[in-house]
Amino acid sequence: MKKEKLLVGWCETLSLPSLGIDKINAKIDTGARTSCLHAFKVESFYKEETQWVRFWLHPIQHNTEVEVVCEAKVIDERVVRDSGGHEEKRYVIQADMSLGGQTWPIEITLNNRENMAFRMLLGRTAMHHRIQVDPVESFLIPFEENK
Repeated sequence: MKKEKLLVGWCETLSLPSLGIDKINAKIDTGARTSCLHAFKVESFYKEETQWVRFWLHPIQHNTEVEVVCEAKVIDERVVRDSGGHEEKRYVIQADMSLGGQTWPIEITLNNRENMAFRMLLGRTAMHHRIQVDPVESFLIPFEENK
């Protein structure tokens, strides 16, 4: 049986439970291939010969009081081109994302998004044919449905 696609707006509130992020607003960006999460400090380290990262983020825009520290295994390092055409190498991690009562794993790059409107971009590869975007609407999924 085929699951019905979630109808989302151009921005939504979601959670990343495997990272301990209960609530974060994300821009749904079909122009971005890979998702990106705000990280203002990133440290690489090794656990049993496997590369991991520890990173700090402020999940709420314009609020530096709330700080979350996360750890995740590095699954790749990729050169990513931002909207201004600048290329940089970024760590790629995998995390579970919850939206609309569904949870699935997504790949996320880490980058400082302090001056951006959203702490997270949800790129098209994370949508896994599960999401349909209405570009004129926002926050179509009540946050309570993310749990």
